[in-house]
Amino acid sequence: MGIIMARRVAYRKKNQNRFGMFLVTTVIVMMLVVVAINSIELKQKLAMYKAKEQMLTEQIAEEEKRTEEIAEYEKYTQTKKYVEEVAKDKLGLVHEGEIIFKNEE
Repeated sequence: MGIIMARRVAYRKKNQNRFGMFLVTTVIVMMLVVVAINSIELKQKLAMYKAKEQMLTEQIAEEEKRTEEIAEYEKYTQTKKYVEEVAKDKLGLVHEGEIIFKNEE
Protein backbone atom coordinates (compact mmCIF):
# COMPACT_ATOMS: atom_id res chain seq x y z
CA MET A 1 0.00 0.00 0.00
CA GLY A 2 2.88 2.43 0.50
CA ILE A 3 3.69 2.44 -3.20
CA ILE A 4 0.09 3.16 -4.19
CA MET A 5 -0.13 6.00 -1.67
CA ALA A 6 3.14 7.45 -2.92
CA ARG A 7 1.81 7.36 -6.48
CA ARG A 8 -1.44 9.09 -5.45
CA VAL A 9 0.49 11.80 -3.60
CA ALA A 10 2.80 12.27 -6.59
CA TYR A 11 -0.23 12.42 -8.93
CA ARG A 12 -1.93 15.03 -6.69
CA LYS A 13 1.24 17.14 -6.54
CA LYS A 14 1.56 16.92 -10.31
CA ASN A 15 -2.05 18.07 -10.73
CA GLN A 16 -1.53 20.85 -8.18
CA ASN A 17 1.57 22.03 -10.05
CA ARG A 18 -0.36 22.06 -13.34
CA PHE A 19 -3.22 24.00 -11.75
CA GLY A 20 -0.77 26.46 -10.19
CA MET A 21 0.96 26.98 -13.53
CA PHE A 22 -2.43 27.50 -15.18
CA LEU A 23 -3.35 30.14 -12.59
CA VAL A 24 -0.01 31.93 -12.98
CA THR A 25 -0.30 31.87 -16.78
CA THR A 26 -3.88 33.20 -16.59
CA VAL A 27 -2.83 36.07 -14.31
CA ILE A 28 0.09 36.98 -16.59
CA VAL A 29 -2.14 36.94 -19.69
CA MET A 30 -4.70 39.13 -17.95
CA MET A 31 -1.99 41.58 -16.94
CA LEU A 32 -0.71 41.71 -20.53
CA VAL A 33 -4.23 42.44 -21.79
CA VAL A 34 -4.65 45.28 -19.28
CA VAL A 35 -1.25 46.75 -20.20
CA ALA A 36 -2.08 46.53 -23.92
CA ILE A 37 -5.42 48.29 -23.43
CA ASN A 38 -3.82 51.04 -21.35
CA SER A 39 -1.10 51.44 -23.96
CA ILE A 40 -3.71 51.99 -26.68
CA GLU A 41 -5.54 54.55 -24.53
CA LEU A 42 -2.28 56.40 -23.83
CA LYS A 43 -1.44 56.51 -27.55
CA GLN A 44 -4.87 58.01 -28.26
CA LYS A 45 -4.40 60.63 -25.53
CA LEU A 46 -0.95 61.44 -26.90
CA ALA A 47 -2.37 61.99 -30.39
CA MET A 48 -5.12 64.19 -28.95
CA TYR A 49 -2.60 66.25 -26.95
CA LYS A 50 -0.36 66.67 -30.02
CA ALA A 51 -3.32 67.98 -32.03
CA LYS A 52 -4.23 70.36 -29.20
CA GLU A 53 -0.61 71.52 -28.97
CA GLN A 54 -0.56 72.24 -32.72
CA MET A 55 -3.80 74.22 -32.47
CA LEU A 56 -2.48 76.25 -29.52
CA THR A 57 0.80 76.92 -31.34
CA GLU A 58 -1.16 78.28 -34.30
CA GLN A 59 -3.22 80.48 -31.97
CA ILE A 60 -0.04 81.82 -30.37
CA ALA A 61 1.36 82.68 -33.81
CA GLU A 62 -1.88 84.47 -34.74
CA GLU A 63 -1.90 86.43 -31.49
CA GLU A 64 1.74 87.43 -31.94
CA LYS A 65 0.93 88.70 -35.44
CA ARG A 66 -2.06 90.59 -34.06
CA THR A 67 0.14 92.10 -31.34
CA GLU A 68 2.57 93.35 -33.98
CA GLU A 69 -0.29 94.87 -35.99
CA ILE A 70 -1.62 96.62 -32.88
CA ALA A 71 1.85 97.96 -32.07
CA GLU A 72 2.20 99.30 -35.63
CA TYR A 73 -1.26 100.89 -35.45
CA GLU A 74 -0.35 102.47 -32.11
CA LYS A 75 2.74 104.03 -33.67
CA TYR A 76 0.64 105.24 -36.61
CA THR A 77 -1.97 106.84 -34.33
CA GLN A 78 0.77 108.95 -32.78
CA THR A 79 1.77 110.50 -36.11
CA LYS A 80 0.71 113.88 -37.46
CA LYS A 81 -0.73 112.24 -40.58
CA TYR A 82 -3.20 110.24 -38.49
CA VAL A 83 -4.28 113.30 -36.55
CA GLU A 84 -4.94 115.17 -39.81
CA GLU A 85 -6.96 112.27 -41.25
CA VAL A 86 -9.14 112.06 -38.15
CA ALA A 87 -9.62 115.83 -38.12
CA LYS A 88 -10.73 115.79 -41.77
CA ASP A 89 -12.94 112.68 -41.60
CA LYS A 90 -14.63 113.09 -38.25
CA LEU A 91 -14.48 116.78 -37.55
CA GLY A 92 -14.58 118.15 -41.11
CA LEU A 93 -11.56 120.35 -40.52
CA VAL A 94 -9.46 121.56 -43.46
CA HIS A 95 -6.12 123.25 -43.97
CA GLU A 96 -6.04 126.95 -44.68
CA GLY A 97 -6.70 127.59 -48.34
CA GLU A 98 -8.26 124.16 -49.05
CA ILE A 99 -11.50 124.05 -50.99
CA ILE A 100 -14.08 121.36 -50.26
CA PHE A 101 -16.38 120.13 -52.97
CA LYS A 102 -19.55 118.31 -51.98
CA ASN A 103 -21.98 116.42 -54.19
CA GLU A 104 -25.58 117.50 -54.16
CA GLU A 105 -27.79 114.63 -53.32
